[in-house]
Order: sequence, then structure tokens, then C-alpha cells
Amino acid sequence: MTPEEQISRWIPDCAPLPFARRHLGADDAETATLLAELGCDSLDALVRDIVPPAILRDTPPNLPPPATEEEALGELKTIARRNRIVRCFRGGGYAPCHTPPVILRNLLENPGWYTQYTPYQAEIAQGRLEMMLNFQTLVSDLAGLPFSNASLLDEATACAEALGLAFAHARGKRPVAVVDRDLHPQNLEVLKTRARALGVDLDIRDAFADDLPDNLCAVIVQTPDTRGRLRDTLRDLADRAHKHKALLAVAVDPLAQCLLAPPGEQGADIVVGSSQRFGLPMGGGGPHAGFMAVTDALKRRLPGRIVGVSVDSRGRPGYRLALQTREQHIRREKATSNICTAQVLPAILSTAYALYHGPEGLRRTAERVASLTAALRAALENAGHSLLDGTAFDTLVVQTTPAQQRDLLEKADAADIGLRGFDDGAVGITLNETTRPADLADLLHLFDATPAAPAADPLAHLRDRLRATPLLPQDVFHRYHTEHEMLRYLQRLQNKDLSLTHSMISLGSCTMKLNAAAEMIPVTWPEFADLHPAAPEEHLAGYRKVCDDLEAWLSDLTALPRCSLQPNAGSQGELAGLLAIREYHRARGEADRTICLIPASAHGTNPASAVMAGFKVVAVACDAKGNIDLDHLRALAEKHADTLGALMITYPSTHGVFEENVRDICDAVHQAGGQVYMDGANMNAQVGVTAPGLIGADVCHLNLHKTFCIPHGGGGPGMGPICAAAHLGPHLPTDPLKQADPPLAISGTPMGSASILVISWMYIRMMGAEGLRKATQLALLNANYMAKRLELAYPVLYSGRNGRVAHEFILDLRGLTDRAGLLIDDVAKRLMDYGFHAPTMSFPVPGTLMVEPTESESPGELDRFCEAMIAIRKEIQDVIDGRMSAEQSPLHHAPHTAANLAGDWDRAYSREQAAFPLKWIRERKFWPAANRIDNTYGDRNLICTCEWNPNPERND
Repeated sequence: MTPEEQISRWIPDCAPLPFARRHLGADDAETATLLAELGCDSLDALVRDIVPPAILRDTPPNLPPPATEEEALGELKTIARRNRIVRCFRGGGYAPCHTPPVILRNLLENPGWYTQYTPYQAEIAQGRLEMMLNFQTLVSDLAGLPFSNASLLDEATACAEALGLAFAHARGKRPVAVVDRDLHPQNLEVLKTRARALGVDLDIRDAFADDLPDNLCAVIVQTPDTRGRLRDTLRDLADRAHKHKALLAVAVDPLAQCLLAPPGEQGADIVVGSSQRFGLPMGGGGPHAGFMAVTDALKRRLPGRIVGVSVDSRGRPGYRLALQTREQHIRREKATSNICTAQVLPAILSTAYALYHGPEGLRRTAERVASLTAALRAALENAGHSLLDGTAFDTLVVQTTPAQQRDLLEKADAADIGLRGFDDGAVGITLNETTRPADLADLLHLFDATPAAPAADPLAHLRDRLRATPLLPQDVFHRYHTEHEMLRYLQRLQNKDLSLTHSMISLGSCTMKLNAAAEMIPVTWPEFADLHPAAPEEHLAGYRKVCDDLEAWLSDLTALPRCSLQPNAGSQGELAGLLAIREYHRARGEADRTICLIPASAHGTNPASAVMAGFKVVAVACDAKGNIDLDHLRALAEKHADTLGALMITYPSTHGVFEENVRDICDAVHQAGGQVYMDGANMNAQVGVTAPGLIGADVCHLNLHKTFCIPHGGGGPGMGPICAAAHLGPHLPTDPLKQADPPLAISGTPMGSASILVISWMYIRMMGAEGLRKATQLALLNANYMAKRLELAYPVLYSGRNGRVAHEFILDLRGLTDRAGLLIDDVAKRLMDYGFHAPTMSFPVPGTLMVEPTESESPGELDRFCEAMIAIRKEIQDVIDGRMSAEQSPLHHAPHTAANLAGDWDRAYSREQAAFPLKWIRERKFWPAANRIDNTYGDRNLICTCEWNPNPERND
């Protein structure tokens, strides 16, 4: 026995408190009380009541023992130091930039911003909705097009979405897309992957010089291109594309667009890009907000989320999600995209950066970069170097031989400078916001050059390309240039949004759990934040260790031996898994296996992803208990035996039940030659208790922003890595920075949103195998406790073995609301008055609420939510019994704002009943920022940019 072990044995209380005790909401005594309410004597007994015995895990996951917060941070800091930070001039779509400290501290590192949920309940999300509208305005102005979405996943997937939009616009009848060969490599690889799945023929060429072919749906170009050239005017190319009835899509650099004429003014139909240069660290590849703007004619095909301006019930301006709100749940396989949410927090960060600098500051930064580039060109040319022809904004390409390239890159590396080497032997230099005169001097030294006298007009080479229209004339971009004003603006917006800092967010299928501060701290460490995704492997050793650990841990937890961390959203994990199945069938000579069976209850992204992967969706019926109808499944498997490619299932089911016959379901698909894809949305009910590999799945995705504690960030970022069986391993995502055959790149970087992987690393490292298992057990316990407490007030729609639910459950309000003449929306809005975000509303069953408490909520918080729901049930009964009409009830008028109480009052209930219906609300009151938003008005009067001042107090 070591001295340390002896001391620990003699003085057991000297051990630090384990992290699991901080993460889990109930201690042992509280757990025992909740178990007693359910008639169980242990968590293990409860699990045996719920989970089918055939799939119970009999061995614990092979994870390292749990570390304390301090130990895990110390270990990760040691790993981080393996990364090597150099002054980065690699370009290729990523550049160093400064994150203003006021934004870093008050937004990126602030749980009041990063623990918010997607703004489906607009009245308690007005702050982030305003910022998302500002983002749309920013993108629309830089693009010169009237409609922008509220962010996409990254630039590469934005390019792919543009291709999908153009192909759909052509109704699939013109399956050719011309793509300029000088797009960034990652954009090309993701386009190749998406085109292969869609059945589009990519014609990669010099799009500006060559004639365009027939059957064309799109022309896709980049400016500046990957070699830094601002190509000749887009107008001619747009005219030629339009003659072929094709759309022109242009990928842009937002910093360059602060100077240059917007592509929309030159005929572009679609403009895409990444906002990374606006204050977002490179982070090894992400997360960064992709964007897309389109013409008016394309607005209803625009993928992702759109924020629109509407009015509330008092007629005052209010914001809400417009047009595409939860589109996948409505249109399913006919949705414009499988992207459910996107990169909201990164989009908001970039918007704050633009607000803080304002148009003059942005222009000044862009002019400085362009001027430094011009000075570098002059000096290199004076020294006799041959540079690639073309007008440049920030990137120069020096023509060298392969031997010269090797020597230059080695010299640069020795000087802690990162340059880009092209395959043809050239060397690229991309300047950026952080570049100083000293950096320029060091670059010149590498090339044996000396500074040249500056030109009288350092921007002369850009004069015929500059924008003529004012940059960002909207009032909001001219107001917050001092730190004090920016700080107060961010705080005003934060105060309008309910987050996990206020109360439990019990959204079923969304798993809104604790995002511990210790998990978040490493995200902004320079060792992770300041790395370019294309840095040499030896510079990324720390990241590689984090990824190797996560891949091993996730593979063990899923009982599936292969893992890819590349998908940067759950939707992209779905796509990656389905593409792996498609390629597996192709490799076996069974390319005709294109039928994908999907239960009618499935999450809407499932059918949308299946179509994007080239499958044809066939729906499987559910029985009266919400389970997959096994007889119907077997009949469909037999009917499509020669063409069955896959089954997509969610487990536990979308109805919150561990289906008993899940093994039989998977066996039926396998016997017919298909593969089983498991949606990992409900993985929080499986970790340590069962596993996708044990139920028979061949591949699954994991929502790291659900089960593994990456925060939701108001609608993103997320991560959706996939784990797969060995036979699918060869078909997992390929490196987007390298060419592959076949191409299977899913996002723009090999590690996806690399910098936030450290959050899940910290969570697993601190919880350990037993902590993760207990988290699952408590998630099951909390859901069953709440279901039992609420079942007398509201019917619980589905249950599994022994009458138990899984980690979530569905409350059926249809009978009550029908009898009272109320809507499910009335209950959701009334919950705001009690200080809670509504559970998932009307999914998977219309007129219901799906509740998921997670393991990190305390029994006191569970009880407060139950008390709120029971109080609302009494208010519904008042209407049913005729004590108050539906139109007079507080549910009909909810939510109630502070302005309502301060104004005239002629309601049939008191002000106290409106705002403080339970005594404990006074201590924790959250005031909704708006009365009920009129969705219909907003869609009929679509306004998606700051056409008026976004501050309601100035719109009276």
C-alpha cells in the first residue's frame, strides 16, 4: 500500500468531493425519498423495472476513474500544451482575429447566454432573437440580398446547402452544377459528398473562363478564392448562369465584404460564407457560424432558421422564428434541409463584434488588412519573387518550386510562423486582423525581402471593386462602440431571455442539463482556441489526444468500435451515418438498397436526412401504445427485401418508452439485408445502462450538446459524432482538407467544431463510468417521479414495462384543452408566468407536452415544476366548470409582462393571480419581455432585417 493510500484509508474524509455530486441534482437521501415514492428500493431495481433485460449492460464502461474538477483541468492543461501555437498566415477560410474582452466575458463565457434553448417560445427569448435579427441584417447587408437565415453550421455546409437549394429550385430536372476549382478545398470536398448523395454531377473547372454546360442548376464560386484572387466582376458570370436558368452562388469573406461591392448587386442569387473572422477564434475548426443570404424569390427555400419581426397582443414589435419554424417536424422528407438549428451562439458573438466595431471600425480593419497586403506584395516583388496574378485582398501566393516551398515552410516553422503550402509547390500568405508591422517584417525576412515604400494609394488595386452603398446604415450598428454601452446592451438582451440560470428547461428530446463551469473553462484557452484546422499534425498533438480519448470513450459507451467526431450537429451526424450505410451497400454491389424505413413518430430531421443521403422514405406505423408496429415493419421489410437499405429508430422511442421488442425490430431489418441507424437524441437514458450496439444498431449519432454537456447556446453550437460497427468503419467521414474517393466529408474540418470537444472530454473525465451510469439512473428516476406526481392531473400518454416511462414522458392535454376551449399554446405561455420554459410542445403528438427533467435538476426544482403544472390544471378546471370563460382566463392572456401589471387592469382575475400564482414565484420571478407574439401576422408581413430600430421603446 502506498503512503497516499494509507493516508486516504486512515483519513477518508480528506478525499475531495467527487464531481458527480456537483452534477447530480439529488443526494443519496433525496434519491431514497424519490425511490420510495415509486415503490423501489434502489436505482438498480428501478432500471430493471424500465429497461428490457435482454439489452441491459452487464459490464461497466472501460473509462478512467473519475477526476475532480481541479485534477481534470490540470490533466487537460497538460494535454493542451502539446498543441503548438504559431503566428498563423495559412488562410484557406480561417484567420486569427481578436475577440473583444467585453464580448468574451459577457457573452461567450456567460451561462445566461450559452445555456439558453432554441427560441421556440418567443416571448421569453426576445434578447437572442433580437441579436439573431441583427445577424441577419449584417449578412444581408454584406451580401446585398434581402433575406438571410439566422446561421448555418459552417462555410462548407453552407456551400452544400446552396447546391441543394439550387437543385431543388430546378425541381431536380437539371442535375449539373459548375463549381470553380479554386474554392477552398474543404468546401469542394463537402460539395462532392453532397452532390454524390443528391445525384448531381459536379463539373469542377474555371467557372469564370469556361463556357457553361447544359442541364445546369447552379454555378458556385468563391471570392476571394482559395488563392486569394478577387476574380473578374461577377456580373458577366451571373448573366451567363441565368441564361441557363441556373442560380449563381458566391462564397465570400465577410471582412472583405466590408470594402467590396456586395455580390447580390452583381447578380448573385445566393451568398454564403463563415462569420469566423468577426471575433471567433479558429478553435481547430469551430464552432463558427455559417451564413446564407438569398433573393426574394428563394426565401421560402432558405434552409435553417429565419427570425422575423411581428407584433404581440398589445401591438408592440416582437421577434419570433418565421417561415421555417420547426419545418422538419411539419414537412419531414419534403423539408428544404435537415438542419434543425445551427450556430446561434457563434452568430451572436460575430454580431456583437460587428456592433462593437460598427461600420467604420469594420471598414478600418478591412482597409488595414488590404493595405498591409499591398505593402507585402510590393516588397516581395521588389525582391524578385514571382506572385500569382490577380487582385488580392488579404492573400498572396508566391510561386516557388517544391524544394523552395519545403525550405520556406521549414524556415517559417522554425520562426513560429505558419504558412500555407499548395500542392503545386506555391506558398500562400494570408494576413489578418492581428497582423502587426513586426509580423510583416518577419515575413519579409523569411523571403529575404525588405520593406518597400508604400504606394500613394494602398487601396488603388481595389478602387473599381469598392461598394458604393453605405455599409450597415441601420441604427443598431452605430450605437454600441464603447465598452459601457456594449456591456449594458448585452445585459438588457440577456435579461429578456430565460435560461438554465433561471429554472429547469424540461424539453423532451432536448436534454437541457448542467453545463458545468469546469467543463467550459478550457474552451477559451489559447492552446485550443488559436489553432488553425490545417496546422501540421505535430502542432495538433493535444487535440489529437482529446479526440483519441473521446473516440475511445464514446465507442465503449455505445458498444460500437468505430467513431468519427467530424459531424458538427446532430443533423449532420444523421447524414454521416446514413451515407456510411449507402456506401457500405455500394461497396457490396447493392447500390439499389435505397429504401429507408422510418417510424411515423420519428424526429423530423430523420426523414429529411434520409432524403439528403439518397434514400426513399417509407413510414412504419406505430401501435396504440406508441411502439413500432412489428408486424407492419416485417411486412415492409419483406416487401422491400431487395431494396431495403436502412431503418432509422430512436431509442428509447420518441414516445419516451424502452420498446421491449427492439432486438426483434433490428433482426427483421438485418434479415432483409438492411442496416439499423439509431438516432442518439435519447442517449441520456442509455449511458452505462445499455448501449446502441446491444440493441442491434449498426451506427448511431450522439448529441454531445445533449447527453455529453455541450451547452445549447440558444440553438447551437452542437456536435453530432457517430459511432459505428466495424463493417461500417471504412465508410465514415473522410478528411475535408484532403481529397478522398469516394468523398464523404460532412463538415469543413476533420474534427468538426474541435474547440468544444473539450467540454465533453471534461464531463466524461470527471464523471467516470459509475458517475455516468448514475446520471442515467437519476434521469430515469426523475422522469418517473414527475410522471407519477402529475398523472392525476394530466394523463401520461405512453408507458413501458411495469407502467414505467424512460427519461421523458408525454402529458396528454387534448381532452382538457378541448373541453375548456383552450389551446396547448395557452398552457405553454402560462408556464412563463410561473417562471418555466414549456416542455416540448405538440411533438411527437399534437396537443401534448413532452417532459424531460434530466439528472442534474434537484428534487426541489422538480416539485416546483409539478406545482406549476398542477396549478395550471386547476385554472383549466375553472374554465371547464364555468367559473371563468376561456377568453377571460389567465391562460388565454398569458404571458403577463410587468407592463401589463403597471397598466390599467380590467381582467376577471387579479394582478397577483396573473404574475404570482404561487407564493415561491415572488423570490424568483422572471418577467416575460413580450406578450403573446402573433405568428400569423409575422408570416404575412415578413420582415427579417432591422428595417426599423430594434429597440421597442424607440418605436412608440
